[in-house]
Amino acid sequence: MSNRLNIKELIPNSYQIITELSQFVANAGIDKLQQELIKIRASQINGCAYCMSMHSEEALKCGEDPKRLHVLSAWREAKNWFSKEDQVILKLTEEITLIAAGGLSDQTYEEATTLFGEEMTAKLIMAVININALNRIGLSLSMHPF
Repeated sequence: MSNRLNIKELIPNSYQIITELSQFVANAGIDKLQQELIKIRASQINGCAYCMSMHSEEALKCGEDPKRLHVLSAWREAKNWFSKEDQVILKLTEEITLIAAGGLSDQTYEEATTLFGEEMTAKLIMAVININALNRIGLSLSMHPF
């Protein structure tokens, strides 16, 4: 396959918007390890190897337990390894990422707003939207881990 286009070079203003959203999310007050769980889980669902690799490495650098990363795609069967907050974040991530399957359920929305409040829930939603956008860029442009 030939090299694919480079959005960052071709239309830098649009790429800058995604970069600014990433910076917003990084500074939104979401726990760093929970940010990485969002990124890894959405990337697993979307099949973005580039993002899975990058964010798994970042999570490990931040002190994530490798055992949790090994079972992340089956977190419901390993609930004792994930806090209540982690579990709600992972449900939120899965439901938004799998939007065509029904989207964010009322139950998960209520759990999130009860646990995190409306503002932090909005920030978590933006974090999920951001990594989904990045996954789509990575997959569309056939980006591979290095």
